[in-house]
Amino acid sequence: MLIARAPMRISLGGGGTDLEAYYATYGGVVISTAINKYFYAILTPEEPHDLQLISADYHTLFRNTSSADLTWDGELALPRAVLHQFGIRGGLNLFSASEVPPGTGLGSSSAATVALVRAMSTLVDQSLTRQQVAEMASMIEIEKMGMPIGKQDQYASAFGGLNKITFTSSGVTVEPLRIDPEIRALLERRLMLFFTGSSRESTSILKHQRKSTTEQDEAVLQALHNIKQSAAGIEQCLLAGDLDGFARILDYSWQEKRRLAPNLSSAFIDECYTLARQHGVQGGKITGAGGGGFFLLYCPQEAQEAVTAVLHQRGLKRMHFCFDQQGATVLLNIPDGWRLTSSSF
Repeated sequence: MLIARAPMRISLGGGGTDLEAYYATYGGVVISTAINKYFYAILTPEEPHDLQLISADYHTLFRNTSSADLTWDGELALPRAVLHQFGIRGGLNLFSASEVPPGTGLGSSSAATVALVRAMSTLVDQSLTRQQVAEMASMIEIEKMGMPIGKQDQYASAFGGLNKITFTSSGVTVEPLRIDPEIRALLERRLMLFFTGSSRESTSILKHQRKSTTEQDEAVLQALHNIKQSAAGIEQCLLAGDLDGFARILDYSWQEKRRLAPNLSSAFIDECYTLARQHGVQGGKITGAGGGGFFLLYCPQEAQEAVTAVLHQRGLKRMHFCFDQQGATVLLNIPDGWRLTSSSF
């Protein structure tokens, strides 16, 4: 048996500048932290010529024989694409599950890819650095599967921690933010996540942003420039211990992000954010591409009870979390007499 996990993330600033349509020309910067909500991949032996995939999140099962080509369309396309990348055709049972619902803006899809890459590379005894895990996960999602996404989620999940992630046409750099431990702990206590009760399909939002960026839409480009500048401001505030300044920039970034594509917000989301601000929240945003999922709010501890109560009345549910420092990890690796059927080893 082999068990691997990879963390979700919350992006604090710069989201959207990690799409190639933007960073290849202008460079991108994201400030993000991994959190202790994980995607798990559990591998157990199967008959040599059989491959079985079971997803708890999608309540579905896929089965294939090694004599049939393994494609990555339809149900469970993502794990099938990862298995194809490692040349695994049989002898494996894969069970996967996430601690948060898919499509809720915490990077669960990329956390799944990272966990699967870490698991499969361990299974076939292929040593990969965190950078290589993130690069392979990005390649599988963006190039192999054609997803219109950025690269911040894969690197945040693979590395763990609170980082500044820089994107250029020549590569991606991950730098841990060396902030005061007391400031880090205070930030962790003051950040709150609320589930809005709905997931969203980020593909249409990201496709619109990519198209607008490629076509040099002036309003979208200016919003992205402002968002990138905000990420630099967030870095400076965190390093200086200025959490009030951080909150102001978080709010400003959300207003700029709303300009990137239609349906990034809604009347219900706007109403909830206004209520939260009236009860003590100093800044916030919808996580991920927008449109639904989780609210990330910055709120002093003395106001959190009131904020929680008023948002609960609107149907939002708070999810407690802590920062993750480990990144993608193999939790258990017990040799089980694997008899894999493979096209590459």
